[in-house]
Amino acid sequence: MQEFRFQNYAHRMLHKKTMDALAPSLHRNRLADLFSRALLLHMGPERLLLASIVAMSIFPYMLHRADSEEVFPEPEADGPAAESSDDLDELWLSPGPPPRVVDVDDYGARAAGGDDTEAFVAAWREACNATDYPALFLVPEGTYHLMPVSFHGPCRAISITAMIRGTLEAPSNRSVWLDHNLQEWITFEGIDRLHVQGGGTLNGNGQQWWINSCKVNKSIDASPARRYPLDPGFLHLMYVWAMTLRVSVGDLQALYFRRCTHLVVEDLDVRDSMQMHVAIAYSWNVLVSKLFITAPGWSPNTDGIHVSNSKEVSISECIISTGDDCISIVTGSMFVRVTGIFCGPGHGISIGSLGANNSWAHVSDVLVEKATLLGTTNGVRIKTWQGGHGYAERITFQDISMHNVTNPVIINQNYCDSKIPCHEQMLCRIQLLAYVIYATETYVELVLQKWPSILFAAKLFVVMV
Repeated sequence: MQEFRFQNYAHRMLHKKTMDALAPSLHRNRLADLFSRALLLHMGPERLLLASIVAMSIFPYMLHRADSEEVFPEPEADGPAAESSDDLDELWLSPGPPPRVVDVDDYGARAAGGDDTEAFVAAWREACNATDYPALFLVPEGTYHLMPVSFHGPCRAISITAMIRGTLEAPSNRSVWLDHNLQEWITFEGIDRLHVQGGGTLNGNGQQWWINSCKVNKSIDASPARRYPLDPGFLHLMYVWAMTLRVSVGDLQALYFRRCTHLVVEDLDVRDSMQMHVAIAYSWNVLVSKLFITAPGWSPNTDGIHVSNSKEVSISECIISTGDDCISIVTGSMFVRVTGIFCGPGHGISIGSLGANNSWAHVSDVLVEKATLLGTTNGVRIKTWQGGHGYAERITFQDISMHNVTNPVIINQNYCDSKIPCHEQMLCRIQLLAYVIYATETYVELVLQKWPSILFAAKLFVVMV
């Protein structure tokens, strides 16, 4: 039943996505369009029935908005506004000079099973240096193989669009990363007005990472305890090693954005990452929407979208099914809005973890709303490590629908995700300030795990609606 519910929701979202793509060619009578699109897509009786139900439910609204151009209005966001460019034609029709199109195939990419990395780098360099023009970095349909690669700015182009229509495949051999101490597969860094879209697929081929994780294969233990005596003076060294391993190997990212401004990422399929799927760090004014992120529920550390040290970030209308947090928001992040997310399976939507390795951490002004969580281990969660310092404040969870969620709401100031015993450390000193949690299910309960109340400085409200 759980699998059927997820598939049913995913089908609805993908159906809407396809209908939106057909919208420019179908106009006038929007109610008739809804049925026409279902028939054009060969949805079959089940999908056609679903379309009929949706059409009848929105019919009164359509009459009220008969003169409006938008039947499915996009949610307003406190952060950045989306740039309207659903396909290549809009780039040519937009005001200003036409974009300079740089096709990776023209630089040697062949989509024939070989390494296409050099061709992609050469094409990016040309697009980035398109002086006084917007640039289009085009990846056409086909399957391309990329080694870990970085696309750097700043760019001379007024703006740059990475139009990914094909499939990008990561190497499955772990030595590619381990031998060169690499952490990211595809990196965009230091770029202003970058727009990544196209409906293509990024396949991280992370299976070898998952089966070689100690969380999956309990017989794997690469800790120093096997090589050095476990005396009390060595416990601190072990803990430092564990945190170092977590940072250097535990945070591999398939798609990584670093120091980008006015960034838009939309309409991509990101699947089977080694660990984190999409990571945003040290960026400002970011819009992420309509991503389809998937990995098996048992795959360890495969966060869907990870936000750190970034401001004014909007995440909307994404379907995320992974083996870890669907969305994680960690230190340095401010003014983050998450809306219209489907999450499941996975570990839910998390603030943190914060304060690892006795560090100082801060997160503020986060709004999570209109989310649906199905079959996740956690719902919404705030997690801080023992020994950490800092604060998390003005965090709001509202209009959250949870179904078959093990721990609907968790606030844990005693978090520990390490083989090294955490009781050797100090209590967390991260202050939790002014939380409002709105729950839509009457069975939602607040779970406080080993709460150090003497250090707690929060006003916490749970409002049943």
